[in-house]
Amino acid sequence: MIKVPDKFDFKKEFKDLYMPKRNPVLVDVPAMNFIMIDGKGDPNGKEYQNAVSILYALAFIIKMSKMADKQPLGYFEYVIPPLEGLWWCEGDRFHFDKRESWLWTSMIRQPEFVTREVFHWAVDECRRKKPDLDVSLARFESFTEGLCVQIMHIGPYADEPCSIKLMQQYMEENNLRDATGLERKHHEIYLSDPRKTAPEKLKTVLRHPVEHMKSVF
Repeated sequence: MIKVPDKFDFKKEFKDLYMPKRNPVLVDVPAMNFIMIDGKGDPNGKEYQNAVSILYALAFIIKMSKMADKQPLGYFEYVIPPLEGLWWCEGDRFHFDKRESWLWTSMIRQPEFVTREVFHWAVDECRRKKPDLDVSLARFESFTEGLCVQIMHIGPYADEPCSIKLMQQYMEENNLRDATGLERKHHEIYLSDPRKTAPEKLKTVLRHPVEHMKSVF
């Protein structure tokens, strides 16, 4: 019997980016294309939930483009990559206790065959199929993160500072400086659906950009 190939799963194909261990590790993150939406405030609020709805609507339209006779050149079967988020605070780096002032970019990675033309086609399709969604908020952008320290956090989002401390210890031990701030931001990749997963079992990749510290000698 001929085995039918599985759908391309970014999490499985790029385990170094999506499936780190529970100990910090250094990784060099290459350029990737994303659909992104910017916003402000608590992720439990309407603005964030609306952004997530738009992102998944566009991602699903692109994934199913083959059914609309709009299959892009180079298309392959794939699993929609996980939701990701960049987080920071106005004029400062990210603080876990300032939910009302959180700024964020919510985003979903796109396969290499997705171009601006494909994205704009998906936007038009979404406007037609789901006019209640304000797709004008979305943009298509290449994002290069570069050198980062990351860790797999397992547990409630509120407990993330415990994993951040492990990352900071790793940075100190390896002559690295935490570069999170207004330009290079606190990054989270959500591998679990919080609607279906118990808080203590949630899996979230935490990633902080870093720089090598110059030797004083």
